[in-house]
Amino acid sequence: MKIGFLVNPVAGMGGKVALKGTDGEDILRRAIELGAVPAANSRAEAALAVFREVSSSHQFYAPAGEMGGRLLSENGLKPKIVFYPAEKTTSADTKKAVSMMLDEGVEAIVFTGGDGTARDVCSLVGENIPVIGIPAGVKIHSAVYAKRPKDAGMMIKNLLQGKVKRYILAEVMDLDEDAFRNNEVRAQLYGYMKVPDDREFMQDRKSGSTSSGDSERLDIAAYVIRNMIENEIYLIGSGSTTYSIKKSLGIEGTLLGVDAVVNRQLAGKDITEREIRKMLSGFDEKERHLVITVIGGQGHIFGRGNQQLSPEVIRMIPRGNIQVIASSSKMSDLFGKSLIADTGDTGLDEELKGYIPVLTGFGKKIMAKIG
Repeated sequence: MKIGFLVNPVAGMGGKVALKGTDGEDILRRAIELGAVPAANSRAEAALAVFREVSSSHQFYAPAGEMGGRLLSENGLKPKIVFYPAEKTTSADTKKAVSMMLDEGVEAIVFTGGDGTARDVCSLVGENIPVIGIPAGVKIHSAVYAKRPKDAGMMIKNLLQGKVKRYILAEVMDLDEDAFRNNEVRAQLYGYMKVPDDREFMQDRKSGSTSSGDSERLDIAAYVIRNMIENEIYLIGSGSTTYSIKKSLGIEGTLLGVDAVVNRQLAGKDITEREIRKMLSGFDEKERHLVITVIGGQGHIFGRGNQQLSPEVIRMIPRGNIQVIASSSKMSDLFGKSLIADTGDTGLDEELKGYIPVLTGFGKKIMAKIG
């Protein structure tokens, strides 16, 4: 096969530093100032490690350098370079690379990035050839991405071995990042792309919360608050369910960021990964708590919109002090699918596997599997 391979090297850089994304030159500059480092190529390499062994008889087409060519060359795949981008890559570089891949007659495109990258690819590919997205962005609402990099690797491996027999059209969604940073969620549909029909490895589109779960969210919040221990720290993650806790406490927290609470008072608002580690170090391990929710429709608990909760942060918190909360309707909408941890550390993902209680009401819990 002739396969296009593309990496958006700056995708996801805004996650750990609480910037909610990396769209736009100003935000990227701010992310770098806050200490953000590129991670997209390492995510792409995790997928490549899975499909590399079946790739020798296929021809890959890629932009040079950090946009994919370097990674393929270092892994012995000898790509045909279609484009030489500038050192600082932009959305225009992604579109130019895709256009040149299509001119070469590629039969499928593999790309690494987030929702903005998916938009750029979709603007040229549309529904014409299959794509597989390797997740590396902050939000990732689109259904054209695999659940985790290694899942993308399995899908690409199946594609190269001719095992993909059926495709479906999947939504390309993106948020207004400026509104997102102001606690407003404005999602828009930008089109559809063709992806393998495989629910084991491909993620679903993120679903929004509904008003029917409002009373449950308040019950969950009341139970979490009632059981908070004095002089211990609670990290409250992003999402509408966790935001109910912040509102019930009467604190000015963030809907889409990670906040810290001590003695039911706001101790840190929209904090970065570095700030979180510093705050946690001031408490004994047993005094550290984390409250997170489930991404509706997808099942992720780590790796989607909460990259501030890095592997280093997660390892600082006892597993028994990680509280997952979700309305019963949100859990039902997963149709029995496993929860997903995509922390960026495959070893930690493996450690987190197993069953965990999910709080669905005032004292009501169900057991869910992190798969």
